[in-house]
Amino acid sequence: MGERRFRCCRDDNARSETAATKPVFRDALKSRRCIVPADGFYEWARTRAVKQPYCFEVNDGELFAFAGLWERWKDPSGNWIKSCSILTTTPNAVTSAVHDRMPVILNPEDYDLWLDPGFTDVTVVSEMLKPYDARLMRCYPVSTRVNQALNDDEECAKPVEIERHPQGQLFT
Repeated sequence: MGERRFRCCRDDNARSETAATKPVFRDALKSRRCIVPADGFYEWARTRAVKQPYCFEVNDGELFAFAGLWERWKDPSGNWIKSCSILTTTPNAVTSAVHDRMPVILNPEDYDLWLDPGFTDVTVVSEMLKPYDARLMRCYPVSTRVNQALNDDEECAKPVEIERHPQGQLFT
């Protein structure tokens, strides 16, 4: 039996607007939907030479679910690979200040239908793929230590003050 692996990464994101028509995602949207649980996610804003990370949360850190699609395929060596993609959508008012896309966050009342492999109506499923209600979200800057994969602890999600450099101080 081949090695069993699973991966889900930012580079595997799928645009919700085209998932129903792209061959790589079309079948998965019909019957291989999954949820990816999270209590927050990060995006980076460019400010001059610095990339400032921000943490995004729902209801002050409540657990939520990203809309995902899963797939399995054989690599060139014949090993089965299991992968998933998180669907993205246009940003809401909270995320748009930092990034031009956001992950699709499902409403909890949609979880059962989203996960039902027997429900294949892509039109109805696609209606779930919209920006999450901005009134239920918050974002705040976090330390750049989140940029290093070795830093995997609660310190990564603690709010920080952004150091401001007023332009006038450059010449005083």
